[in-house]
Amino acid sequence: MLFVEGLNAWYGQAQVLFDVNLSVGKGELVVIQGLNGAGKSTLLQSLIGIGPRAQGRIEWQDLPIQDWPAHRRARAGLGFVAEDRRLFTGLSVKENLWIAAQAQPVSIGQDTPVQRCDRILSLFPQLQAMLDRPASQMSGGEQQMLALARTLMTGPRLLLLDEPCEGIAPVLVAAMRDALLQLAREGVAMLVAEQNNILARHAQRVLVLTSGRMQTVV
Repeated sequence: MLFVEGLNAWYGQAQVLFDVNLSVGKGELVVIQGLNGAGKSTLLQSLIGIGPRAQGRIEWQDLPIQDWPAHRRARAGLGFVAEDRRLFTGLSVKENLWIAAQAQPVSIGQDTPVQRCDRILSLFPQLQAMLDRPASQMSGGEQQMLALARTLMTGPRLLLLDEPCEGIAPVLVAAMRDALLQLAREGVAMLVAEQNNILARHAQRVLVLTSGRMQTVV
């Protein structure tokens, strides 16, 4: 599904990614590990098209997409959940979900937004009870669930997840892990950046990023 070759990235004159190569197949869970500052977030941002200046080949479904803007990559099936969540904090849970639904046109044979929302709320029942709550009044873990749920409303076939289980309550970590593993079983591919081993122990492959260079494939 996703193939990356020779990806380099710069902030100004400072290079932060060096000839990164990776691939993610259909239904695969691939985890990228590395310390803070290793370049994990920059890598994910470069793949979705919102990061720094980048060069290299990015193929999605055999199409070169490195020159596509972020919104076109998202419409093609890439979903990105940033570590900082990027929610509309003044809007309710329901409004955050429906805004995302409007960004993705429904094709013949696809779930309707209502069907998709029902499915997502079955994955995250905690959100069902707070549909009218402003995002600003949710805990960090609840906001992370909403950020993921909002991205799922666009119907992605590949999820790019930046530290999805970092800094949230253990009970919500378990719920997040279980939801992601269920999505993986259903065929959603995932490329996940994390420092802990919450998802790595379930991954098909673990990649290690050190100072912007891919070091090890486990």
